[in-house]
Amino acid sequence: MKTKTAIAVALGAWGLAGAMVAVAEPLDDTPRVAVMSAFAPEWGVLQDKLQDRADHVENGVRFVTGTIAGTPVVLLLSGVGMVNAAMSAQMVIDRYDVEAIAFSGIAGGIDPSLSLGDVVVPEQWGSYLNVVLARETADGYEVPPFMHRDFPGFGMIFPQPEMVRREGVEEPEDRFWFQTDPALMALAREAAAAVTLQHCTAPDACLTDAPVVTVGGNGVSGSAFVDNAAMRDYIFATFEAGVVDMESASVAHVAATNGVPFIAFRSLSDLAGGSGAANELEVFMGLAAQNSADVVEAFLGAWASRPAGAQ
Repeated sequence: MKTKTAIAVALGAWGLAGAMVAVAEPLDDTPRVAVMSAFAPEWGVLQDKLQDRADHVENGVRFVTGTIAGTPVVLLLSGVGMVNAAMSAQMVIDRYDVEAIAFSGIAGGIDPSLSLGDVVVPEQWGSYLNVVLARETADGYEVPPFMHRDFPGFGMIFPQPEMVRREGVEEPEDRFWFQTDPALMALAREAAAAVTLQHCTAPDACLTDAPVVTVGGNGVSGSAFVDNAAMRDYIFATFEAGVVDMESASVAHVAATNGVPFIAFRSLSDLAGGSGAANELEVFMGLAAQNSADVVEAFLGAWASRPAGAQ
């Protein structure tokens, strides 16, 4: 009996110690804007704008602190995809005093009125690939009665809302759209008026239309690279989305659960299968990453110029 009790106490202590080790330690106490990117070209452009750099690596994630345009920031590379982005967002929230999260990167253009190099700042984001694969019947696709059919399907694919938890609500709620913080949107509009976007990849290789910044509208995210005209048409018709990417909605979800303001800046590197030529990403990725980062820099300048005490 004593042996069993001793083992139980030891296991309990070991479990408590393990839990204590798992708790993230704050890495500094400076209030910062977390600026996330998905992969190296986006991340590199932002680092070029950083002053007073300091690095910290934890669990394979490099956190880079400093200032951009007078605003204290922490930069991090999430990795591509919804799971990587959500994990990284929670990691930075747990380790820093994060006043807001901004995502900077490239995206596929969905709205036919948008052009390569444009920067889009949606006012809401949805996870369009959290789905039911519906049963095919003689009368069409049948969605189980306990699932949602809020949006028309793409063949057997029917989008579903996310299950969202937040402070003060014990029962999770179903939500498809995650709103961008209105105060951050106001700063984005201010930034849009102050920046001139790049339109040439080389002195003799320039876009026909000068890129512009669009603030507002919808964006959608899912862990799939879209290079398909039919899917592009479906996303635009169903969600009225300007852009599609692989991370923003998941970060918006994490931010909402933690009560952290969120905004995403996405520049069009390709048209998600909407052009007659091959996918454009490899040609315009650098230009799009630069344009997104330039708007983020202007946004951070507007953040630094806010009245004292503004949220």
